[in-house]
Amino acid sequence: MSAMRSLALAAFAAVALVSAAAAGGSGSAPEPEGLWTGPIPGYTPSTLKGAAVIDVAAAGSLVDKGGAVFIDVTEPDHKPAALPPTALWRPQHRSIPGAVWFPGAAPGDLPPAHEDALKKRVETLTGGDKAKPVVAFCHPDCWGSWNMGKRLVTWGYTKVSWFPEGIDGWQKADRDTEVVPADPDWAAVTKQEAGR
Repeated sequence: MSAMRSLALAAFAAVALVSAAAAGGSGSAPEPEGLWTGPIPGYTPSTLKGAAVIDVAAAGSLVDKGGAVFIDVTEPDHKPAALPPTALWRPQHRSIPGAVWFPGAAPGDLPPAHEDALKKRVETLTGGDKAKPVVAFCHPDCWGSWNMGKRLVTWGYTKVSWFPEGIDGWQKADRDTEVVPADPDWAAVTKQEAGR
């Protein structure tokens, strides 16, 4: 095979992968035994052992019914490099109404202090009730929400749902959103750890 043909095939494969991701992703990765410690964006499994995998309709039903804890682990927007240093940068995070946002909680290899703080906050949010419905989400093709769902299962929660379509699917279905600040207790812990 010529070098030119190999290059053309590689370019076609890259375009196909980008197109699949832009269309909502069509790939599926095998489910790992533990938490995923690789890159956060990428094809995720279609399953999460010990949790229900839900779609927009099911997530909407849980919101409408009330009582479920929705945990958003979407990473915060970062200031664009092209924006002048003096330019005002105040991104707002929109999420599912009533959701609790834990930016930076997506990686599978959180520092132990962060893992403990996250677990304690979830215990507070659920009132210590391991049977309370809890939903983990972020964006499609994001291991962060899968990791959060896996954490919940390993912490003993019995009504865990993973919503892989996340906020993108929610907005595409024309569901209401609201501006959600980072959970203040979580932000305090992550800021304190970053300052050390």
